[in-house]
Amino acid sequence: MEMEQVKQIKHHFSRLGLMYFFGTLVIIGVQTAAIFIMQAAAPELLADNDLYLIATMLPMYLIAMPVAGLLIRTVPAEPVQKRSMPFGRWLVAFMMCYSIMYLSNIIGNMLTTLIGAVKGAPVNNAILQIASGISPWVSILIMVICAPIAEEFIFRKLLIDRCVRYGEGCSVILSGVMFGLFHGNLNQFAYAFTLGAFFGYIYVKTGKIIYTIAMHMVINFLGSVASLALLQFSGYEQMMSLADDPGALTAYVADHLPQLMVFILYFVFILGLTIAGIVLLIVNAKKFTTYPGEIILPKGHRFSILFLNVGMILFSAFWIIQIIIQLFQ
Repeated sequence: MEMEQVKQIKHHFSRLGLMYFFGTLVIIGVQTAAIFIMQAAAPELLADNDLYLIATMLPMYLIAMPVAGLLIRTVPAEPVQKRSMPFGRWLVAFMMCYSIMYLSNIIGNMLTTLIGAVKGAPVNNAILQIASGISPWVSILIMVICAPIAEEFIFRKLLIDRCVRYGEGCSVILSGVMFGLFHGNLNQFAYAFTLGAFFGYIYVKTGKIIYTIAMHMVINFLGSVASLALLQFSGYEQMMSLADDPGALTAYVADHLPQLMVFILYFVFILGLTIAGIVLLIVNAKKFTTYPGEIILPKGHRFSILFLNVGMILFSAFWIIQIIIQLFQ
């Protein structure tokens, strides 16, 4: 491949990264404007976690991300060939997907714990605080409905349609990296990267975003709605507050045994789902293949073409700075 063609491809990815960077600025601007309007109109509402999340996240998903999508659409695309995915295969893929998320989340938590030990204070897990402080209905609206639809459209369909002609592999990696960075904190980056790459793989093989939206919705429901609801139902926090009083703890467990059994059964279900997913990953490992695109990126230049360009550097630098800030807040 001639260097002139390499420059043209690099320019394509730079333009793509630039549109994602501009989209990021739109998202930050819309969220900032929403908070400013809320502070001016009814500042007391900011103390309500539900209203605060609705005021900041709904404008992002309903206004900012569609605008970002319009910006990204200015970059030339090539649609992925559509193929059907039977429910049985989707279910197998979901189990593998869940195990990937579960294991990478453990790695992410280990990293943040290590960093917290080094700096002498725990790393603030903002997403956990937000998810545990809102009502289930708001969580369903924002995290189970809006987030999967908007994020899959932006980071799978729009992104991969503009990368796939250069190979399925680079499309999958770029989807994972950009999706992970977009979350803006290390707690989520580890599992968002692996999930994003896995969702990207499903999309390049099917060309149908509905499959990854469905997986994304179920995972968010299990993590942000079902788990927290059952945790509260079981009285886990109250039980932990009695840890220093064995007598009171024993009495509490006896009085709340049915609720605790429900939570234990759910935990066993999640553990079984994770183990099944790991087994399926091992069994199907050799089936994971990616194919080159119409234009093959030259070895030795792939990383620089994908990431060492103005647009991608701006997008990556912005979110890496957010991650660093989050680590030391």
